[in-house]
Amino acid sequence: MNTFISRHIGASHGEQRVMLSYTGADSIDQLIDETIPAHIRLERDIALDPPLSEHEYLRKIKDIARKNNPLRTLIGMGCYGTATPAVIMRNIFENPAWYTSYTPYQAEISQGRLEALLNFQTMVSSLTGLEVSNCSLLCEATAAAEAVHTMYDLRPAAAVKAGKNVLFVDNDIFPQTLAVIRTRCEAQGIEVQTGSIASYAIDERCFGAVAQYPSASGGVRSYAKVAAALHERGALFTAICDILALAMLQEPAAFGADIAVGSAQRFGVPMGFGGPYPAYMACKKEYVRSMAGRIIGVSVDRLGRRAFRMALQTREQHIKRERAGSNICTAQALMAVMAGMYAAYHGMAGVRAIAERVHGCAAAFAQTLWENGLTLASDCFFDTLEVRGIDAADIRQKAEKAGFNFYYPAPDAARISFDELSTPDEAARAAAVFCPDVSKKTRTGTPKAAALPLRKTAALYQPVFNRFPSETAMMRYIKELERRDISLVHSMIPLGSCTMKLNAAAEMLPLSWSEFTDVHPYVPKEQAAGYYQLIGELCADLAKITGFEAVSLQAGSGASGEYAGLMMIRRYHHSQNQAQRNIALIPASAHGTNPASASMAGMRSVVVACGADGGISLPDLQAKAAQFADTLACIMITYPSTHGVFEENITDIIDIVHRSGGLVYMDGANMNAQTGYTHPARMNADICHLNLHKTFAMPHGGGGPGAGAVCASKRLAQFLPDVSTCPSERDGGNFSVGFAPFGNALLLPITYGYIKMTGSEGLKKATAAAILNANYIACKLQPHFDVLYAGRNGRVAHECIVDCRRFAASCGIGAGDIARRLMDYGFHAPTVSFPVHDTLMIEPTESESKEELDLFIDALVTIKYECGQVEQGIWSRECNPVTLAPHTALEVSADEWRHPYSRRTAAFPLPYLGRNKFFPYVSKIDHAHGDRNLLTQNNH
Repeated sequence: MNTFISRHIGASHGEQRVMLSYTGADSIDQLIDETIPAHIRLERDIALDPPLSEHEYLRKIKDIARKNNPLRTLIGMGCYGTATPAVIMRNIFENPAWYTSYTPYQAEISQGRLEALLNFQTMVSSLTGLEVSNCSLLCEATAAAEAVHTMYDLRPAAAVKAGKNVLFVDNDIFPQTLAVIRTRCEAQGIEVQTGSIASYAIDERCFGAVAQYPSASGGVRSYAKVAAALHERGALFTAICDILALAMLQEPAAFGADIAVGSAQRFGVPMGFGGPYPAYMACKKEYVRSMAGRIIGVSVDRLGRRAFRMALQTREQHIKRERAGSNICTAQALMAVMAGMYAAYHGMAGVRAIAERVHGCAAAFAQTLWENGLTLASDCFFDTLEVRGIDAADIRQKAEKAGFNFYYPAPDAARISFDELSTPDEAARAAAVFCPDVSKKTRTGTPKAAALPLRKTAALYQPVFNRFPSETAMMRYIKELERRDISLVHSMIPLGSCTMKLNAAAEMLPLSWSEFTDVHPYVPKEQAAGYYQLIGELCADLAKITGFEAVSLQAGSGASGEYAGLMMIRRYHHSQNQAQRNIALIPASAHGTNPASASMAGMRSVVVACGADGGISLPDLQAKAAQFADTLACIMITYPSTHGVFEENITDIIDIVHRSGGLVYMDGANMNAQTGYTHPARMNADICHLNLHKTFAMPHGGGGPGAGAVCASKRLAQFLPDVSTCPSERDGGNFSVGFAPFGNALLLPITYGYIKMTGSEGLKKATAAAILNANYIACKLQPHFDVLYAGRNGRVAHECIVDCRRFAASCGIGAGDIARRLMDYGFHAPTVSFPVHDTLMIEPTESESKEELDLFIDALVTIKYECGQVEQGIWSRECNPVTLAPHTALEVSADEWRHPYSRRTAAFPLPYLGRNKFFPYVSKIDHAHGDRNLLTQNNH
């Protein structure tokens, strides 16, 4: 049948029957019965709508899209109209080679994305004037919160001892950003003071301050005196900067900022009702090890060629866990790539021309209003004017009649932000809302205005921003980088706990429609009726799928969802006069973001041991629950476990925690193995997050964007993040974890479409296929490798862990070497050395065919044979195809070949590679060299 689910699942019914025979199961039902414990199975199917065909779905989503009918929006507040160059929209945003790739942990087969992300870093560093930048954060608001934590972390020992815990925030800041900062500070014990930074008498307990540049009301001023005063008192200064304004205005480094954060949304990234947007953080070089997020650096490969890789913070949560500086796992990599390409396409001359045009429209608007006697909040501005002393309700009515959305921060004020799409005619029409008869001037001449602090230094002078003036050149550069990466367009990406499944074209198509891309997150509800319908239906479906009462979509990633869920648990306990409950029990096998998120939420992590079967040790859990009975806040459980096993005693685990007064947080990373057959509420959990970029078909986008829906039981529903649709209301309601009410809303049609086209039965089939594929791989690999963990009936869940530890002792080859050798076979590696050192965690997903699984199995078995050749002394430990992998096209085609194995063995070890060979662009990268010689800008 040509149903959506039959296209989504890779193996045909016939292939599944063959695969079942290898597992020893007679049917899918038997396999599921032997894998998922019977006592947690759902008694009836989830009541979702009947599944739609692709054609029916596209017709439905088009009808929904038409209900979004925004006026020309000049709201600003961190979100602006922008013109995405078609060459970038077509070749990156709509291109599965870019949006289906994984986070570039495997650097040798991620060189294209890494260079594109390095370009983004270079762009940010160049415009801010600060030496080091990361390669994107979740949003401007969370970036500001990360900067606060960085300043707090950078306190010298004497300041820590003295208890310096005061943060000062200028009150002319976007309210949604202040709300996120307050949330973060609440749990960290940081006192937030607000007021005018210009007149701030620095508190002796102040460790840092934050101000917006330009300010929320549009004012522009140099903060040089502010920064100097703070530095004199041992405090740091963070500036939240409009990156387009920095093409004209004095850069933050010039006025003494220690850290700059902001969003690059204005650089060609659609508004999309609130996200995803590529946020950034830049800082002085000496602060780099305290910077949150990913940093791309430059190193060399085995052959001495320049090579890019992720530096310093690579998977820091797994290393530092509760001591990690941040819980960031997913960033906004795809959007950062787009923004960097926007800068490369326009160059400094083009970006500055856009900035000057925006400022020119604002200046023309201001001139008209001044001539007509109106009062502006500032006489020195870039793109935003706040008009005061007006009747906001009256102006709003007139503005909407004229086709405009403005922002109204107070009953007597309106705020207008011009953008890249603005024209002089538009500025005149906007002014006419306030001055219907511009001929009746009350003033003549030019208003007295303070001089803008203009930048005096060059920016975007690096070659990459001056090489692509034509679309042809830009297109070829994008394609050049694309060819250096492995993505799902090439082969299966079998990453455990990451679920790299099909991102169907029908799910992705609506993301380019203007009805979704051109909606500002704070337009009046009636202008975004389509989004509200989609969000309402999606939340209802996710509630049914998890069994919970309420859903929030504000979290911009799974890790952000963890943090939001833990903050809800914290607030619940406080509401019960149980504020002392701050212990989070976390299994030893947990993903590193779990303890990092707990720390961010003001909790203390206590590790619970795992038994020999990979499951939580019940005796250790009982002992820890008793030990912390009065202070237990929660347990964080991934189910099935990170070891790839459905623990039979899951309800006993949950009962123990509940009896001790704690709540149960279920990490939804492995929901791919639950959906349709069980759910967290069935197990009596209290809350969970869902990685929509895993189970629910959103692509990974080279490391982001994603979405972390939070689903809660009835007693926790009132503590969900605030979704006020007016920014000024956000700071007074419940807590906030992101810039926009509904997070990365532009991505939501993907998950919405996946659920609508699969339906209840389809979700069960997808889960069953994922479990079958994992068990098929485990059974076929067992004669060659040890599969570490299995459930009571010898079954794994949707992933399995293959042990490679014997090879380190027998031939000096580690799991990392095997992972790199897989690149020569055309595959991205599975998850390496997590949750067990020197192992491979393999998750095939339901979307892969039997043929693809067999190719992967053959590759691993052949690599084991190659390891055997080293064990037997045929090849040396230092010179063999596994240790020296991967092999580039330049190396195997060179005139000289000094290896004891053949070129064919190096590059074409199995016949299938002759018809579909991917050559890694660089060979084995020297990561230690890169960290010792950290280069974070692209000067080539």
